[in-house]
Amino acid sequence: MRNKGAILTLAIALAVVCIYQLSFTWKAVSVRNQAKEFAKVAGTDSIDSKLEQYFIDSVSSEKTYLFKLFSYRDIQEKELNFGLDLKGGMNIILEISVTDVIRNLSSNPADTTLNKALALARKMEQNSSEDFIVLFGKAFEQVAPGVSMESLFRTKDLSTQIPFGATNAQVMAVLEEKTSGAINNAFNIISTRINQFGVAQPNIQQLEQAGRIMVDLPGVKDKDRVRKLLQGTANLEFWEVYENTPDVQNILLAINDVVKATIDVEKAKAEEGGEKANTDTAELMTQPQAAPEGLELLDQIAGDSTASSDSALMANDVNAQYPFFQLLQPYPIRDTKETPGPVIGLAHFKDTARVNSYLKLAAERNIVPRDMRFMWSAKPMADQDKKSTNAFELYAVKITGRDGKAPLDGDAVTNARMEMDPVHGNAYVSMSMNAEGATAWARLTAQNVEQCIAIVMDNMVFSAPVVQNEIKGGNSQITGNFTQAEATDLANLLESGKLPAPARIIEENVVGPTLGKEAINAGQVAFIIAFILVLVYMAFYYKSAGYVADVALVTNMFFIFGVLASLGAALTLPGIAGIVLTLGMAVDANVIIYERIREELRAGKGLRLAITDGYKNAYSAIIDGNITTLLAGIILYIFGKGPIQGFATTLIIGILTSLFTAIFVSRIIFENMLSKQKDVKFSRPLTANVLLNAKVDFIGMRKIFYVISAIIIGTGVYSMFTGGFNLGIDFKGGYNYVVRFDQDAQVNTVDLSKNLSEIFDQTVEVKTFGNVGNQVKISTKAIVLEDDAVNVDSLVEAKLFAGLQPLLKEGTTLDSFEENNMMSSQKVGPTISDDIRKSAVWSIVFSLLGIFLYIFMRFRNWRFGFGGVVSLAHDTLFVLGMYSLLRNIMPFSMEIDQSFIAAILTVIGYSINDTVIIYDRIREYRTIHPKYELRDIFNLAMNSTLGRTMNTSLTTLLTLFVMFVYGGEVIRGFIFALLIGIGIGTYSSVFSAAPIVFDMLKVKIGKSKK
Repeated sequence: MRNKGAILTLAIALAVVCIYQLSFTWKAVSVRNQAKEFAKVAGTDSIDSKLEQYFIDSVSSEKTYLFKLFSYRDIQEKELNFGLDLKGGMNIILEISVTDVIRNLSSNPADTTLNKALALARKMEQNSSEDFIVLFGKAFEQVAPGVSMESLFRTKDLSTQIPFGATNAQVMAVLEEKTSGAINNAFNIISTRINQFGVAQPNIQQLEQAGRIMVDLPGVKDKDRVRKLLQGTANLEFWEVYENTPDVQNILLAINDVVKATIDVEKAKAEEGGEKANTDTAELMTQPQAAPEGLELLDQIAGDSTASSDSALMANDVNAQYPFFQLLQPYPIRDTKETPGPVIGLAHFKDTARVNSYLKLAAERNIVPRDMRFMWSAKPMADQDKKSTNAFELYAVKITGRDGKAPLDGDAVTNARMEMDPVHGNAYVSMSMNAEGATAWARLTAQNVEQCIAIVMDNMVFSAPVVQNEIKGGNSQITGNFTQAEATDLANLLESGKLPAPARIIEENVVGPTLGKEAINAGQVAFIIAFILVLVYMAFYYKSAGYVADVALVTNMFFIFGVLASLGAALTLPGIAGIVLTLGMAVDANVIIYERIREELRAGKGLRLAITDGYKNAYSAIIDGNITTLLAGIILYIFGKGPIQGFATTLIIGILTSLFTAIFVSRIIFENMLSKQKDVKFSRPLTANVLLNAKVDFIGMRKIFYVISAIIIGTGVYSMFTGGFNLGIDFKGGYNYVVRFDQDAQVNTVDLSKNLSEIFDQTVEVKTFGNVGNQVKISTKAIVLEDDAVNVDSLVEAKLFAGLQPLLKEGTTLDSFEENNMMSSQKVGPTISDDIRKSAVWSIVFSLLGIFLYIFMRFRNWRFGFGGVVSLAHDTLFVLGMYSLLRNIMPFSMEIDQSFIAAILTVIGYSINDTVIIYDRIREYRTIHPKYELRDIFNLAMNSTLGRTMNTSLTTLLTLFVMFVYGGEVIRGFIFALLIGIGIGTYSSVFSAAPIVFDMLKVKIGKSKK
């Protein structure tokens, strides 16, 4: 064996690196176990979480490991990282609004031409992969042909970059530069916020698509806190407010009159019978949520001092006369001796959107003064016991400047910190301002003594304190019944700075710690069982050579985990599936080599020469097969994300390490055994002659299998067009929730679906999830995902909670429901679902193209490439057809999602690996036996590889079956796709790929004879 010393040195070096990297994981686990022992409650098995955290905090900065070079905090950064599906936490994709960046750069954000062009560009973006700035340029040209952009964007700040007479191309270049800078700035601000949030091993990265940022937050539990932290622009403003006076209440009455008139018109249209009432107005006429007690003040606003003796008649009259006040309860006017106060009304959180639509309608009718703008409180109103209610407060701020901007904003803030009120124990935010801000603040407070000033961030009022006197020095406070965490987050938002444009969550995955722990346990069990079965099988089939293969497999697993730790890559549940699949595929290289060696031994060669020639003759087939699989893995890594990228990572690493261990490590072991005169056996008496003299006429039977394939695939294609697929939210957008109820809960999925559909006002799918009857998966497309409101996800979860309450334990609150019953949640916006669909199509197209080109170059005949691609198309259509036919039959998820696409690409890689092995043998036999008939060469090649096909397919399918049974519900559909895909891939390699090449070569030979 050449370069034995160099290979041995490389293997030892790689082993040392892996041991070094994995030692950090061992130490981190050791520290956590010590913490659990320290925090164990005496006489019980329960753990005091506070004591556990105290222990970890006490050792986190102490450098005690590896010659006192590393602390526990350092070790955490270097240990093997688990993905969110195994650890629990949140995976979020944010999108910075490039539209708002462009609008903010313009001299007139309200310009009609600008907004038409932006709207058209957003529409074009849905079906284009071009950069948004490029699309905006095209849209502007369509909306305003020949009009210069210079007047729109030549502002004071951009005057040096956009000179007089600048062309649209020059303006576009500046916009490209500015938006890129704004996105980078947003990335830095979000990174700062996350780092201040205090999460171990966060992952923040910019995605290729402009304006998108991915954030991984392992272990976080408070979803709303994270959403507010990431989506808040931190646009702090100080506004004067309208006090709650009779004049303001009269405006509300005028708004009510407009709403009543509009509803009356719609009712009249509906009563005529020929025309349906407007959907939006009809929705606004539905029953509102219950208002807080003690706020029924309609008689006070109307000035009606007399009360009806018939309360039911009065209630009906009020409902008919005051539809607006069914949603917005006017706030009581205080005694005239006191400051009236800034709150003008209250509404249930579910009614705020409808109140907003009414206020917008009134503004369009010029009922609302031009200098009045309405804003909601940031938090629900607190009751007398300081407990949160469901009612939000409505404020009316006063616009005093000509530009419509606040008199003072957050740019003046230089420092913000959370502090505690020593008297009342409340948390608040203390702020300091620069000199310019301090002057403006002194002027603003001097002008509003004994009046309120609203402190607003992101168009939500955090507090509106009464100014007692002029405040000098630039110091101020934001109060608002904050918890310590909320005040800390608010201070961090102000400290990190204002985002250049709003950020919204377009995709979100949340996995609870319970589900993550269950996934780890399921993955471990599946991996151990599959690993042992493969080791036993190889030892049984190949005897002493099988033991060598087992050593190579163990070494391969060690290298995979070591490389994962070295790269800082996250191990996900699909990643474990990738390792298990790699385990099955790693056997393939050993099987190819061993079958070759057995052939050489049967030819009468000595053991040493047989091993040498066996390895030499197996190289081309091993390399060709693994490179084609590697191509599929690389494409999957490029187009996939999250757990799917984790699957691709382990698959790529596994392919490379299995090549190294199968070709070099096993060879070194054999060389060592031979040097010690040990007898190496490559079979047992029971396995020595398995499929040795197989003489199946595959070519003669090819037309029968063509027909079988055509019938099966035809049936599947018919089902695709008539029944379609069960598309996951990856491809259609929406929400998924996995909810677990108590053991004694009687869950009827049909009734639950009907109940939730009524609450969400659209179809909600409910299916049993897993092997237990008390766990369901709920899928819905409500609420409209384009809504940029920060709390839209919280509203969806609140509706879900309301619909599930009959099945929940008595006394369950929304917070306890999210913590204990909601196992996981997923949100995908429509924009990113379009991108996912496109990526799925392109990933499959590029895989097929790459594989075709590689086979064409290696075999120097396009017919081999064509046969391979047709065979892969056969496999893909078969799996798609099965998923369409069985979508409503199988007791587990049969959704078409990103995991399914990953399975398809893996099947493509595996199937072409099988195909290439047969192609390689055909190429070899055509060289060795030039006088043989083409039919005989193909049959001989296919029969001679049957042993390898059987062993590889059996081990791979065996490991996948174990993963299917024990791997958990989350990946069961994914593994099922791999199972049927690899099964059909083995079939097509033998009965489709090679016969197709035979028929095409036969046509070529026939033409050449003519």
